[in-house]
Amino acid sequence: MILNRIWIGMFLIAFVVAASKLIFWHDLDIFKNLVDALMNSAKTGFEISLWLTGVLCFWMGIMKIGENGGAVKILTRLVSPLFSRLLPEVPRDHPAVGSMMMNFSANMLGLDNAATPLGLKAMKELQELNPDKETASNAQIMFLVLNTSGLTIIPVSIFAYRAGSESPTAVFLPILIATFLASLGGLIYVAIRQKINLFNKVVLAYVGTASILIGLLLYYVLKHPEQGDVISNVGGNLIIFLIIISFILLAAIRKVNVYESFIDGAKDGFNVAISIIPYLIAMLAAIAVLRASGTLDMLLGGIKTLALYAGITVTEWIDALPVAFMKPLSGSGARGAYIEIMNTYGIDSMQEKIAATFQGSTETTFYVLAVYFGSVKIRNTRYAVTAGLIADFIGIVSAIFISYLFYTHG
Repeated sequence: MILNRIWIGMFLIAFVVAASKLIFWHDLDIFKNLVDALMNSAKTGFEISLWLTGVLCFWMGIMKIGENGGAVKILTRLVSPLFSRLLPEVPRDHPAVGSMMMNFSANMLGLDNAATPLGLKAMKELQELNPDKETASNAQIMFLVLNTSGLTIIPVSIFAYRAGSESPTAVFLPILIATFLASLGGLIYVAIRQKINLFNKVVLAYVGTASILIGLLLYYVLKHPEQGDVISNVGGNLIIFLIIISFILLAAIRKVNVYESFIDGAKDGFNVAISIIPYLIAMLAAIAVLRASGTLDMLLGGIKTLALYAGITVTEWIDALPVAFMKPLSGSGARGAYIEIMNTYGIDSMQEKIAATFQGSTETTFYVLAVYFGSVKIRNTRYAVTAGLIADFIGIVSAIFISYLFYTHG
């Protein structure tokens, strides 16, 4: 419902602004510009979807190999000690644990649409353990906050959008760090609310080790800023390829038909990519008319003026804010905003890289909460929205800081 109102509002605002320009400033080309922008957005949406189709097919195929080869089960066993502390209401061998891990695995690959069915399955299984069927349980809130914080290891969709870049994977490590910080922030908030002991030795072993590794990486880049781009390119690509090789080798060792598994997953990837096209074009069209009417430029110009007044002279991040504004509401809206920024400022521009980091480090909080809680008829969501927004805010702030740290010394 909220996305419907936002979409209608974007067109109405664009019309009012355009009509004002025609009447008061005698801009005779304004409505021609709006129509041209609509046509171009439809064309751009389809072209981007073609790029996305191939990459989604590939990564969904790799994920299927990992699933059939047992990689997901191994990952589930590895993190089950942590999950049993963070989700004490859920038995270790409960089906919800496997469903949550599959959901997290899809999110880690940046496969938003593929993650949703798995998340809905996990939510329904958690509902079976929920004593109050209309009120969100602690386990459901923890799961959704970890879901909406969007921990992303390999942002597949973003790599696809950046196919024309000199280094499509250059955003890998900045996104990984920003999304980790967002997830950590959401986890800490929920743990405090649920009185979960984060100083438990098992929790500290997992969260502490990851935090130390991320901290050491940031420390090194701060000390050697000129190495940020090199680390992201070399280290990021090495990790990505190691994941691919490990999935394939594990499946081969277990005598899984690796090729057929890949084909089955790739077919699912094709279906996911096709399903994205209408949503992508819808949001591209709305953003295009806002841009063509001058509304978006006025909004961002106002924010930039305030930033300059406050003494903030580095302002490329402001141009990327439409992605940050849209992401909590709609994944397709954020995708549309990101592509609009890419087309406006160019791929590999600072604005585009920051927008890509926003896209990968935040999640569709309101959409996920509405769909997941709605699927099990939860009415009282308690503090889930607050926790999700805190994670998103941390992700946005982290993305800005880390983007300048990594991208300004290439």
